[in-house]
Amino acid sequence: MTLRKLHRWLGLVFSLFVFLAAGSGVLHNIMSMTQKPPPKPGPSAAMDPSQLVVSPFMAAQMLPTGSKLAAVSIREIGGEPWYQLYPSDGKPPVYVSASTGNKDETADERYAAQIASINLGGAEVKKTDYLTAFNDEYISIYRILPVYRFDAEDGKGTRVYVSTMTGSVTRATDDAKQFEANIFSNFHKFAFIPDKTLRNWVLTFTTAGIALVALLGVVLFLRSPRR
Repeated sequence: MTLRKLHRWLGLVFSLFVFLAAGSGVLHNIMSMTQKPPPKPGPSAAMDPSQLVVSPFMAAQMLPTGSKLAAVSIREIGGEPWYQLYPSDGKPPVYVSASTGNKDETADERYAAQIASINLGGAEVKKTDYLTAFNDEYISIYRILPVYRFDAEDGKGTRVYVSTMTGSVTRATDDAKQFEANIFSNFHKFAFIPDKTLRNWVLTFTTAGIALVALLGVVLFLRSPRR
């Protein structure tokens, strides 16, 4: 097979991957420019220092037996200050009221719902999931786990993922944004291949093939007689 024929057939094969990558990239840029960003979260309510009656030392006594304190934060939940205590063994945080010293097993979810509602401009939200592993929508690029998922009943499928560890929304999306994200992930990054190692090899092969076609094109240009 001559160099020109090889270039022609390789170009035909790998042009499909160029089309998929370029097309999904263009769609991604267009939708990123046309879609409105999620509402900015409002400021947290100021806490009255006089409410901090219980010391961190006393609050830490509420940790599970045998657990040591790894980290502590003060969180405003429902207008009241709470200690967010992280055990050193990696177990979920323990919430203790800084005013009364009482422990509340529901405080983590209440705090997450509060973050979600503030991020969505005070909208009413509903918990629909609690993730301890990544999935097709909340993928590994978002890095933080565990997270809560909360949905807003706005007819757009708006949902946010919330980390109580960082006290923030780690991802905000809706049906339209997720449609674009699915196209980009599947056509640009081949997310439809479940095995990550295989997916990386396929991406490497197709990218190398495109580079080879481009290189052959340069060689053919240099070998063609000048007119």
